[in-house]
Amino acid sequence: MLMDLKPGMTVLDMCAAPGSKSAQLLEMIHVGEESRVRKVLRQFAQEDGLVLGDETKEEIEANLEADPSDQGRATGLLIANDADYKRGHMLVHQLKRLSSPNLLVTNHDATQFPSIKLPPSPNTPNKPNYLKFDRILADVPCSGDGTLRKNANLWKDWQPGSALGLHATQIRILVRALQLLKVGGRVVYSTCSMNPVENESVIASAIERCGGPDSVEIVDCSSQLPGLKRVPGMKEWKIMDKGNRIWSTWEEVEQFAKESNDGVIPGRVSQTMFPKGEGSDVHGLPLERCMRVYSHLQDTGGFFITVLEKKTDFKAKNENERKAPVTAANGSDKAPADEAEKPTEPEQHTEVEKPAEPAAEPATEDVKMEDANGTSNKRSLEEEPTDAEAANKKVKTEADSSAAATPIALKPDATHKQKKHGPVEEPFKYLDPSHPTIQNIIDFYKLSPRFPTNRYMVRNEMGEPAKAIYYTTELTRDILTENEGRGIKVIHGGVRMFMKQDAPSAEVCRWRIQSEGMPILQGYVGEPRVIRLRNKETLRKLLIEMFPKINEDAWQAFDEIGPRVRDVGMGCCVLRVEPDGTDPDFAEAMALPLWKSIHSLNLMLPKEDRAAMLLRIFNDTTPLINVAQQLQQKSEATKKEAAEKEQQKQDEGANKDGGDDVQQVLDNADVEDLPSPE
Repeated sequence: MLMDLKPGMTVLDMCAAPGSKSAQLLEMIHVGEESRVRKVLRQFAQEDGLVLGDETKEEIEANLEADPSDQGRATGLLIANDADYKRGHMLVHQLKRLSSPNLLVTNHDATQFPSIKLPPSPNTPNKPNYLKFDRILADVPCSGDGTLRKNANLWKDWQPGSALGLHATQIRILVRALQLLKVGGRVVYSTCSMNPVENESVIASAIERCGGPDSVEIVDCSSQLPGLKRVPGMKEWKIMDKGNRIWSTWEEVEQFAKESNDGVIPGRVSQTMFPKGEGSDVHGLPLERCMRVYSHLQDTGGFFITVLEKKTDFKAKNENERKAPVTAANGSDKAPADEAEKPTEPEQHTEVEKPAEPAAEPATEDVKMEDANGTSNKRSLEEEPTDAEAANKKVKTEADSSAAATPIALKPDATHKQKKHGPVEEPFKYLDPSHPTIQNIIDFYKLSPRFPTNRYMVRNEMGEPAKAIYYTTELTRDILTENEGRGIKVIHGGVRMFMKQDAPSAEVCRWRIQSEGMPILQGYVGEPRVIRLRNKETLRKLLIEMFPKINEDAWQAFDEIGPRVRDVGMGCCVLRVEPDGTDPDFAEAMALPLWKSIHSLNLMLPKEDRAAMLLRIFNDTTPLINVAQQLQQKSEATKKEAAEKEQQKQDEGANKDGGDDVQQVLDNADVEDLPSPE
């Protein structure tokens, strides 16, 4: 809500797993899309031979200017990123159910999220063009101490070192987010921690590195979400080190190190953790605009939220510039105070560490997984390297260029070599609009020319349709094609639009519309491949029965769609469920893929989806009936019985062939009636 996300915007979720927030962001990108698309289609319905029915109130009120550049279709993009490969696939599982072509899932360290190349701008064809985001969510790894109410282990496991070890990483993530942001864009920084080391000090330090309040502003959100009880951010706080010593200022730490600790800084404490003094560029920063949500205020978890707006482009300071020495990252509590590090020289490109090396793997200790009830699943990192060691350990850390400066460059072809990060991901290959398979699909389904033909892709090295054809948006296509071989680790993109299916003849298109892609494509399918259903019980019959018969007079059992399914050609059809509005429990319009074979019909839906629809629409838990499976079992039983009779006749010396009845059953069985994998 605080991101103020609108259709058409590009969004980055930097630490996205398990995906609950990403799902909400994705839904916001698609707000109003269905009504806008139908409004555009209605303008060309007569020309394209489409029958759209009565105009709805939503269509009339649809605002085409909300996202005008692609004939009503959503043009925004969500890139959901997570540093852990396995958590990335959990993220894919959560987001695939939304069937969005406006989604990419990536697997990168958020502190070094790569700059994404785009095709050159028409006005500056010789200048490199990189993607900048309108909105970024940085829900960073944290100690999670705001979740004490639901995470009992924190009561015994909490220690101040948890926050101290995460502080530097959180600053790097936020600085990288601000670099990737458009001028005028917003970053929402959030944690489920109450420790100012992870919150206000991170905000102040990141803004200081990014040019101060003239470049980055803390947005005042006090007038937004009036029902949310919150507390202003802290302006003063103290720091507890790993030895349980409490410090009010950095000067106290330095004095202690000089006088009592042999010049050694205690307990992983760093200067950036403290409130900014009068000599700082960000002294007086309005940290009260940050929001603290305490558990006891509204029976929630504890959260820290800050909205930042980028005012101008900037060149970020090196994180070691004018920084006092910090402790070593080898587990000890001390580092020489006189060994202040020199700022690293700016590099033309930043090379990320090799993921294949164990040292470069993202830390995954103490990973908290989210269950179905929504408990916290944000990764809590235990011990992060201190600023001193991190500066020496990273491979050419970014000289922290501005959003307009040199982007992070990844090593080419890293995706296909990083086997320790997980299985090799198949490449994304786009199909030419003139490809015979695409032309066959267009001709068979009588697709409207309003639907783009240059956004279909496959995932194999050969670039040929083998099992599935995917659909993406134009921006997604540009990103995948421009960044091929540049090391961008994309683990998911696009929606499965078509799946290959065994067809009874060459005239039938072998590519059926996948249930995931049906909501996107159904409005563009021509009337010859559309069947309209209005009877509730007919839908129930199709949901319960798999492969019901329609040969001979069996089609009459399907009420109003019976004559249509009898006459329509074989192959995939769009079943448009259009309730008449008389039943409040059956009022939602739907579009489902329906396959017609020689003797039967079948809704091409997974069993789980069938069962869910039966329960929601009909409150029915009747077990599904697989007619084809029953036929197969009957055939096997008949065959077995015939074999036994044959054996008996042979034993009696008879030579009569007893297999005629078996052959008769097999002749009547239609191989196309056997289930196809969904």
